Amino acid sequence: MNDTREPRGRAGAEGASARRPEGLSTVGSSAPAEASSRRGDEAGALRLGTRRSRLAMAQSGQVAEAVTRVTGRPVELVEITTYGDTSREQLAQIGGTGVFVTALRDALLKGEVDFAVHSLKDLPTAQPDALVVAAVPVREDPRDVIVARDALKFTDLPSGARIGTGSPRRMAQLNSYARSHGLDIATVPIRGNVDTRIGYVRGGELDAVVLAAAGLNRIGRGDEVTDFLSVDTVLPAPGQGALAIECAADNADLIAALAELDDPLTRVAVTAERSLLAALEAGCSAPVGALADLPPLSAPLERGDPQADGQFVKEMCLRGVVGTTDGTRMVQLSTTGPVPETHDGAMALGRELAAEMLAQGAAGLMGERAH
Repeated sequence: MNDTREPRGRAGAEGASARRPEGLSTVGSSAPAEASSRRGDEAGALRLGTRRSRLAMAQSGQVAEAVTRVTGRPVELVEITTYGDTSREQLAQIGGTGVFVTALRDALLKGEVDFAVHSLKDLPTAQPDALVVAAVPVREDPRDVIVARDALKFTDLPSGARIGTGSPRRMAQLNSYARSHGLDIATVPIRGNVDTRIGYVRGGELDAVVLAAAGLNRIGRGDEVTDFLSVDTVLPAPGQGALAIECAADNADLIAALAELDDPLTRVAVTAERSLLAALEAGCSAPVGALADLPPLSAPLERGDPQADGQFVKEMCLRGVVGTTDGTRMVQLSTTGPVPETHDGAMALGRELAAEMLAQGAAGLMGERAH
């Protein structure tokens, strides 16, 4: 749990990346050709729809630079306010599913932007027919992290420590770990951007907050992390650390260009994770954690072993967890097998593990399920 090295973005290899699994790259659909008339000048700047938050702007800016490299065209950011950005309610109360995504998708469908960048963990598992995820770039560190007062590790927090998080998933797993290890903590629901959340610690209102490593890394604040939470302690949200680049399904030229940014191993991993989430009929704010790990590369990459990069990935371990937010009841299972070669294979892996979790009572631990 106290590993403070930042792992590489994905546990993958050049050999594995070059071998694109069949069916994992996206292709255009037969959507009406008239939609092309809504697009901007084909030779001009591409319009990238993004949320206004500092993190969203940072990751969209990074994608914009990459798109310019592969297309030779400038990219302009179009800032869009989503319901999740304006609401002060807890995500579990407003449903979570799609609250950071709907406005961006509406802009895509209206032709106001050419493509959009989402944090994949915020993307609903149901994909609109008129839109396509053209690329899932190399994944950042998927782990959760602690930012605590006095540079404390999670296990060094004092008795009665108050830990802030807006995620039922994090609450469930932190409380479960605390119960099983004799720790006395209180998880406190919070909302807000990174500055607001870390401000609760700096101001003494909380002893620690839980954030995503990927987000802090992308805005250049990874040095504020005081502890990395092992995935054996807290499984991340399905798709955490990954981005989704979405565009109109009929824009074949743009889809082909964006596909240059797609990482096959990241895509197959998040496809399995999101398939599990969908099969559990759970929304983005449900207390569900999932990670498709790629052993034996993950551990040596986290240790910073340069020899790990370049190895061939043969197996994938998919892990899932569901629990009550107080940590009293948990269902946690895993399955290991060959890396799926197709989209359907990755989907099947997620559904199979979800079925086993449901058989052990996972449905009763999630509260209201998404439909």
